[in-house]
Amino acid sequence: MDIQKIISIILLAISTLAILAALIFDMASWAVYVIAIFGIPLWILGLGLLTMAKPRKDDKEERIKEPFTGY
Repeated sequence: MDIQKIISIILLAISTLAILAALIFDMASWAVYVIAIFGIPLWILGLGLLTMAKPRKDDKEERIKEPFTGY
């Protein structure tokens, strides 16, 4: 597996568990704030990295030749 895919799956799983724990268990308010501040952006980051790790069929061959062209 690609290292980017592994990291994104780990980030997604950890942040999902943290968000669910904050919703289910009765935690102190500061803990819920910390989870909200760090867990939700990490969940979005993990999901974004996971979708970026999969190239489209059209771009797959192009990514191998030139992985990043810039803007």
